[in-house]
Amino acid sequence: MLRSRRFKIALAAVIIAAGCYGAVRLWKFSAGIPQDFTDSRLQGALIAQNIVNLSNQSVSDLTKINDLDSSRKFADALKLTENVIKQGQEIRDQAVALSREIEKMTKALSDIDSLGARQAALESITNRLALISRLINYSGYLGQLLDTLRNRFAGNVLGDHQVAQLVGQINAEVQAINSFNSQAGQAMDRFDKIVNR
Repeated sequence: MLRSRRFKIALAAVIIAAGCYGAVRLWKFSAGIPQDFTDSRLQGALIAQNIVNLSNQSVSDLTKINDLDSSRKFADALKLTENVIKQGQEIRDQAVALSREIEKMTKALSDIDSLGARQAALESITNRLALISRLINYSGYLGQLLDTLRNRFAGNVLGDHQVAQLVGQINAEVQAINSFNSQAGQAMDRFDKIVNR
């Protein structure tokens, strides 16, 4: 009975010590970092990754559109382009959500104690803003592609290379979106190293 009681006391002490250790680690990590920044940072990273995934999905569809256009299957190319445009609307909605998270992060920047961490966070924010800028270009090129295919479908004569050129420009924007997302993530990795010293 006495041994059982000692065991329970020892176990309770170990649990309390582990809890205190975890609390100290959590406090050390979050010290000087506003909760709004942390929340928006995590949410923004999820949204940005979703944007990257959606824009990458469109790349294979754009290749098909280019092939259909080359084969003079304008109706099929037009239909597939309209589907990509719908995906583009979802991407735009995600971009609006991302801009809200970036705004929250920016407002919380001045409350970050470490200058180095603040600079890394600012670099991440700058890359996320650049990503949104490239999304605007992406959406514009998608609209031009749709108009071009509608004109071709209606029998209007246009240059044979116009669709291929627009597809190339859209693919370049997708690559830029991927690059800016990667750079934003690298900046936040540096941020984490600084605040965890």
